[in-house]
Amino acid sequence: MKRTLMVASMALAAAWLGGCASPEPRYYTLASGAGAQAAMAGASTGPSRATPAAAQPVWIEVAPVRVPERLNRAQFVVSDGDAGQIRLLDLSRWSAPLPDELRDALSQQLQTQLGAVDTYQQGLSDVEPVFRVTTEVVRLDASMGQRATATIVWAVRRLPDGKVLSGRTESDLPAPGEADGLVNAYRQIVAATAAEIAGGVQSLRVQSGNAPLR
Repeated sequence: MKRTLMVASMALAAAWLGGCASPEPRYYTLASGAGAQAAMAGASTGPSRATPAAAQPVWIEVAPVRVPERLNRAQFVVSDGDAGQIRLLDLSRWSAPLPDELRDALSQQLQTQLGAVDTYQQGLSDVEPVFRVTTEVVRLDASMGQRATATIVWAVRRLPDGKVLSGRTESDLPAPGEADGLVNAYRQIVAATAAEIAGGVQSLRVQSGNAPLR
């Protein structure tokens, strides 16, 4: 009888502890799947393999993204009311600090759109990139269940001659629901920025006398 009561007590204690356990955080990424794999397929053998000029990838270097220090963390950072306060959402986190998420997602988009290879991401130290992309997040504000707004300045430098083309991408998007809506809005912000940067790369290629990208 005592043994039965002891076992029952232990089971109740375990159930109580399990019910009181802290919920596990959920992790999110700005990457959109394997979209860049096709664009990077030609990079696996490196530049030493002879290929026709038309089949050569566009060599780019997407530098780390600069963000305000308050955003340089893994937790979601959202506005908290109208008093200029912010909240860190410990249960909603990026799979890497936000600057890394932004750089990787931006690189993925550019590689896909341009048929390019990011030498920085691929670790191709022996390949000299033709275009260097730098970006800085001036503003990135989010209100959970409401909106996400961003201001991102960017520059594309054509390395052979130092020619620079710069721009500024402004976004103001709805972010309905919970964390999933916010992540989707951020992905749209990255996509809009990547599209404008890709246009900058195309413009510099045309100016240099190369054929326009497909």
